[in-house]
Amino acid sequence: MGEGDLGFFVLLARHESFVETAREMGVTASAVSRRLARLEEKLGVRLMNRTTRRVSLTGEGELYFSKAVRLLGEIEELENSLRVGLEHPSGLLRINATFGFSRTYIAPTVAEFSELYPEVEVQLVVTDAPLNIVEQGFDLNIRFGNSPSSNLIQRLLQRNRRFMCASTSYLEKHGSPKSLKDLTHRDCIVLRQEHDIYDIWRFDDVAGETASARVNGRLSTNDGEMAREWMLGGKGIMLRSEWDISRHVRDGHLRVVLPNYFQTANIAAIYPKRHNLTAKVSIFVDMLAQRLQSENLSAPFQLTPEELGGTN
Repeated sequence: MGEGDLGFFVLLARHESFVETAREMGVTASAVSRRLARLEEKLGVRLMNRTTRRVSLTGEGELYFSKAVRLLGEIEELENSLRVGLEHPSGLLRINATFGFSRTYIAPTVAEFSELYPEVEVQLVVTDAPLNIVEQGFDLNIRFGNSPSSNLIQRLLQRNRRFMCASTSYLEKHGSPKSLKDLTHRDCIVLRQEHDIYDIWRFDDVAGETASARVNGRLSTNDGEMAREWMLGGKGIMLRSEWDISRHVRDGHLRVVLPNYFQTANIAAIYPKRHNLTAKVSIFVDMLAQRLQSENLSAPFQLTPEELGGTN
């Protein structure tokens, strides 16, 4: 049945006339009469009494009319609320992101967003690896690397690479590797993240060749911040995002090794196409992008060629 039949019946009940209803709908009176007959056949009850000039509601028609008016009102209210949601943030916003990046950048943005838009309830779920946002009902995912699905929209927030690095004290004690093969003789700190092959580090093409290295070490974890602290404490070499290590490289605590080998892992906002125009998503992503740009201007995430070239 649906909203079309409800709207038709309410219109006819209010006009109490095939002719006036037909005039408003732009059809013939006989078409209105046939549509009413089909509706009554579907329902199995008589909704209206017919006379030569007017129609009137039966008892069943009165019940159907009152409920139809209520349902149409609820549909209109729902449509209005959704329309408002496209213009002003409201409702539930579910975000998935990684641990360390959430603590540093996303959580402060959520707090600011919540102050500005109190009609939005925000749920921030942090995981060591990205979740399937469609299957698990998330509005937004902040992730590193490319979107796994063409059905999702990807907006670049910040360019980012992953470099191998180690503390100055570790390199002074054990020496800096001169090639990827040298990594087999070094302690490497490994991130064990779900769905990833954790003991093989794969790098972007170098001179047209794909490079990789099998690594091992005595320390591994699924928490990136914990692994970074081990690295800062001189426990080994780690593959870590530029946004997280740049300040440590500049203050002399970390050094990048083999800087020609890196992974491109740009920071992006990922969301389903249905949220492309939803205010709560678009405004939050705008706020996060502005925060990242502001932070990048004050303390650049990306290491310069000079900073990379002088570290090995």
